[in-house]
Amino acid sequence: MALLVLVRHGQSEWNLKNIFTGWRDVDLTEKGIEEARSAGIKLKELGINFNQAFTSKLIRAQKTLALALEEMGLELPTEQDAALNERDYGDLTGQNKDTAREKFGAEQVHIWRRSFDVAPPNGESLKDTAERTLPYFDSKILPLVRAGKNILVSAHGNSLRAIVMELDGLSPEEVTSLEIPTGIPLVYEIDNDGKVSDKQILE
Repeated sequence: MALLVLVRHGQSEWNLKNIFTGWRDVDLTEKGIEEARSAGIKLKELGINFNQAFTSKLIRAQKTLALALEEMGLELPTEQDAALNERDYGDLTGQNKDTAREKFGAEQVHIWRRSFDVAPPNGESLKDTAERTLPYFDSKILPLVRAGKNILVSAHGNSLRAIVMELDGLSPEEVTSLEIPTGIPLVYEIDNDGKVSDKQILE
């Protein structure tokens, strides 16, 4: 058995301002920094001997990982890859969510945000995000866990939703209501066949 820990980055500056962020590279807020440190403290209490970390190409996920590792007193080999980036919100990127609702209608914005396979203009749906995230997860991360390595992943709401969808066996309909909170570690115990035997949410 090995452990796979998934952490969504702490609150970002655009989370706070209610702005669609996507691939835009914005930093953490003070609250986000606290959330990242809190994640590290909770993981330190579990005493996990991590072997490797993975994160996206975006600073908010990278900084969350760095702060959590600092709290744990760990330095880990870390791989960064855009496959773990947040979904691309296309033309919505940089827009306030309330303003977008006024412009496009609340129902349309809700469909773009929460449906599985409807993408905003020039952006990605969750299905699109899964199609780049899951091959990377299945080829790079899961084999290490199956080999007995404890792995820490710091990424984003939608890339992590794709991974959790696979791990928890959620349908496209079920995943639309899945929320991944900022800075809360999801701890999976996974056997040598890649099957989940236990899951903890460190709230």
